[in-house]
Amino acid sequence: MFARNLLSDLVIPLKPTDTGDIALTWMDELRLAHLPLVDNEKFVGLITDTYIHNLDNPEEPLKNQRLSLLRPYVAHDQHFYDVIKLAAEESLSVVPVLDQKENYLGCITLFAITKALAEIASVKQPGGIIILEVTHHDYSLSEISRIVESNDAKILSTYISSFNESTRIEITIKVNKIDISPIIQTFNRYDYNVVASFSEESKYGDLLNDRYESLMKYLNI
Repeated sequence: MFARNLLSDLVIPLKPTDTGDIALTWMDELRLAHLPLVDNEKFVGLITDTYIHNLDNPEEPLKNQRLSLLRPYVAHDQHFYDVIKLAAEESLSVVPVLDQKENYLGCITLFAITKALAEIASVKQPGGIIILEVTHHDYSLSEISRIVESNDAKILSTYISSFNESTRIEITIKVNKIDISPIIQTFNRYDYNVVASFSEESKYGDLLNDRYESLMKYLNI
């Protein structure tokens, strides 16, 4: 999944002739803290709501203001993970996307990022969730996959959580089986530390789906 596949058609970039007041109105309507400023297809930078509030004359065109803007962006062919990284590092509500000549192509909203993350994590697909704790040295995705598949199941998604100043990691896997007790028993036989497990029978899947739907409604612009 590339940045160009996630562009929003709802966010219109600001022009130098737009005013700070217009920028704030659009931000309020779209529930965004940032908007891209574009001059003849060239990306100038991101305007923040804080920046607009600090303008002496927000009713004046932006081209008449002293602009000192940040220019965070991703290239159109960068991976989705690069989009997440930039959004998290810079606390962005939108991520601008440029082509090879740094022409503005569009931007990616938090809604699009969250929706893509849900697809990657297979949130909407039925199945069970198992959380394992291992050391970095003992981690082997191939072995974990083999154990899951030996129980006639498949891994739908997986991610790793690490801990500061520790060799421990947690591996969260979602499998396509509702009854995950045989898989857990096999992990126990191989001396894996099963930290937690959730199945749709425990309604955890319904809880995840409900929270996902609530988040989508909140972010929906």
